[in-house]
Amino acid sequence: MLHDPNRIFIFDTTLRDGEQVPGSQLTTPEKIIIGEALQSLGVDIIEAGFPISSPGDFQSVIELSKIIREPIICALSRAKKGDIDLAADALKYAKHPRIHTGIGASDMHIKYKFNSTREEILERAVEAVKYAKKFVEDIEFYAEDAGRADNVYLAQMIEAVIAAGATVVNIPDTNGYCLPEEYGAKIRFLKENVKNIDQAVISVHCHNDLGLATANSMAGLQNGARQVECTINGIGERAGNTSLEEVVMILKTHRSLNLHNSINTKHLYKLSGMVSRMMRMPVQPNKAIIGKNAFAHSSGIHQDGVLKHRENYEIINPEDVGIDQSEIILTARSGRHALKHHLERLGYSVDRIDLDHAYERFLEMADKKKEIKDDDLLLLMGNGNDTNYKNGVKIQSLKVICGEETSPQATVKLSYNGNDIEATASGNGPVSATIKAIESILGNHVEIKEFNIHSIEGGSDDVSKVDMRVIHEEKSYMGYGFSTDIVRASANAYLDALNKFV
Repeated sequence: MLHDPNRIFIFDTTLRDGEQVPGSQLTTPEKIIIGEALQSLGVDIIEAGFPISSPGDFQSVIELSKIIREPIICALSRAKKGDIDLAADALKYAKHPRIHTGIGASDMHIKYKFNSTREEILERAVEAVKYAKKFVEDIEFYAEDAGRADNVYLAQMIEAVIAAGATVVNIPDTNGYCLPEEYGAKIRFLKENVKNIDQAVISVHCHNDLGLATANSMAGLQNGARQVECTINGIGERAGNTSLEEVVMILKTHRSLNLHNSINTKHLYKLSGMVSRMMRMPVQPNKAIIGKNAFAHSSGIHQDGVLKHRENYEIINPEDVGIDQSEIILTARSGRHALKHHLERLGYSVDRIDLDHAYERFLEMADKKKEIKDDDLLLLMGNGNDTNYKNGVKIQSLKVICGEETSPQATVKLSYNGNDIEATASGNGPVSATIKAIESILGNHVEIKEFNIHSIEGGSDDVSKVDMRVIHEEKSYMGYGFSTDIVRASANAYLDALNKFV
């Protein structure tokens, strides 16, 4: 299996260890969807299930074996002939089959789980590998609870199972007990003391009970392991498994490690969301790499630094994991630079607005709300009750008359060029009449290409938002207006667009 000594094989166990989480079980069709996504991601091995555990798991391994053509399909078993028989049967359609069998290696497990002896466990381990070898060539052996196992006995076990035909030897920190230095030393000890270790790939499978799964996995890779077992979003038993996205992005970020893999990292964010939804396991906002806040900045100092040069506060380009861009979160701690960034993103030209005035009003709003959204900014800039524009046009008053037997008529008073000017116009509706009255004052006509009305749920007084796109001299400008009155919101949106070029 191993050709390039610096190649790291990515073993994904989302569909096996990850699916063992209570309440996160998947149907076979759902497993196939995730399996195909993992194939597109570029994982090398997919652990498809534990066939002996249930008829559903058995069937899922069969169906995945039929569909997945690139990655190795792996089925888990205990060191029991019945488990191995069923795993082999489930893998009969796999293009690249692997049986993953094993037994406990720590004295804790030998005594309290198996009520056995080291000698007997060693014999059972060898027998299991030899038996599995009758069905498939690729055999992975796991030494359960290796993290707490005696290193000398562990080395003896690993050497014996490799001699019996194991192609991969898995050294799990099953309970997430080890410190990174300790776990790395364990892998190094095996590299230096197992005579036939060059005939197999060392794999690391770390749990996160103490929050050290990723650190331990990296320590294992740095000391000679070349396969890492992980899950999307770090899901799994108890506190979870090593997070695939974390390990992969560590390898990508720290080029000096000179370790590489086949993962297309641009698929990570999308796949994370898919797994989260299907397995009903929300991703914590501060989760590394793919959490909601992983590329979000709310501190004014950080925002200023990121806007000046992204790498001031980001060691990973969000596009590398499939996120379009960083998010600058507007709060009362945000500075003018962040406000300017968002206003420009919404189409406002900074040289046309009174940024100081807008910032003062922004702070007043931010003190009342925890976070300022786009709609809040649009309300701030386009409410028609205040002008944030230098030499901007402002509505002083608006009166509309309409009815079944009355032609809609609007009278508008604008503050324009230092004067208050009033005009009245008719139209085929109250909005049309209002816009024509504004046009007669300004003396120009622009083409309205889009006109959308939205209700703002959860707001007071049934506030509506109007989005309007206009064309002026072959350029497109967006305007936004807010009001409890739709006609006034439309007028505000129209003026908001005009103020960007008038």
